[in-house]
Amino acid sequence: MPDPTPALPRGALRAAAARVDAATPGERDRAVDALRAFAILGVVLGHWLVTALVADGTGLHAASPLQDMPRLAPVSWAFQTLAVFFLVGGHVATRGYASARARGESYGRWLGARLSRLFRPVAAVLALWTVTAALLLLTGADFVTVHTLVKLALSPMWFLLVFAALTAATPLLTRLHPLWPLVVVLHVDLLRFGLGAPSWLGWVNLAAGWLVPYTLGAAWTRGELDRRRAGWLLLTGGTAATAALVAWAGYPASMVGVPGASVSNLNPPTLAAVTFGLAQCGLALLLRDRLRRAMRRPVAWAAVALVNLSAMTIFLWHQTALMATTATGLLAGRLPGLHTLPDGPDWIAARLAWLPVFALVLAGCWATFRSCERGGGRRRNRVVRTHRPQRRATGAGARHV
Repeated sequence: MPDPTPALPRGALRAAAARVDAATPGERDRAVDALRAFAILGVVLGHWLVTALVADGTGLHAASPLQDMPRLAPVSWAFQTLAVFFLVGGHVATRGYASARARGESYGRWLGARLSRLFRPVAAVLALWTVTAALLLLTGADFVTVHTLVKLALSPMWFLLVFAALTAATPLLTRLHPLWPLVVVLHVDLLRFGLGAPSWLGWVNLAAGWLVPYTLGAAWTRGELDRRRAGWLLLTGGTAATAALVAWAGYPASMVGVPGASVSNLNPPTLAAVTFGLAQCGLALLLRDRLRRAMRRPVAWAAVALVNLSAMTIFLWHQTALMATTATGLLAGRLPGLHTLPDGPDWIAARLAWLPVFALVLAGCWATFRSCERGGGRRRNRVVRTHRPQRRATGAGARHV
């Protein structure tokens, strides 16, 4: 007779998921939260798969399997999901700003609340790495190693600065057509790659490039992307444009930076990265109905809700989890997939085996620092809430964050 003990945790899990499902406002578009969760987890997995810290006897230096194994470029297509995050961010921000105006809430109060949620977890990351870097240098650690670690730990913050700037500009962007920033990216690339303009001009694309999916999110709010035709146009047009740029215009196939490469599609964004993002946004829009159906399952929705409630904590600490595992592993020697050069299939197999360890360490970071994102746990979250029998959810209760 089977032992019923293993069923107890599953039963408790399902009961907890059912409570989360019941506490979610009925009007909430769960597909939006699913897309945001997938975008965050895509970035995390992408970094864990293409970031290597190689021990060379004197310290650690960063490397990438994409440098020695360029055939792995399709990995970057699957996990470079920032465009989807900006799409959802633009949709949520423009929708939230419209709701704030309808309630009579001032722009300053609305923006302050959004930026507070965005930057609250940053202080803990900065404090930890300031202390860590100082201790490493005082104990004689190699400066190049410390610089590599700090750079990897803090690199996700560039995204927050760009996202915060676009959020602040939301009232000006609610009616901006995505073609305008796309045209800016096109001309910037034409000037620097075709006409020999200075390379620093490319940094204009740091704002213009991410404005494209952000303003697509605003178009979603306006109802202009509701028809499936819009998703298909973005998917097919973006895919064709990206393929043409890579095949005939000399753009890299990888959608993330590769050490030693003369051109990075991401730093700053190139036209190829933007057209690839258009294709991703089109696919995301086409998947909305399927995601809404999938999110009716309580367990799936509870997982997505958990990621959304801790999105910034997961994003900010995932590189720290990788580096903490790497540094601790050095105590056992030079471990495959963790400290070795990423130059072959053996490294890939070993790195895949390390992913659960990274996830476990990240879970520890989440348990330690999640209160920073939730403001000490006193704030009522807006992904789920407790229903009261005598009151039904209203449109305000279904706002996205």
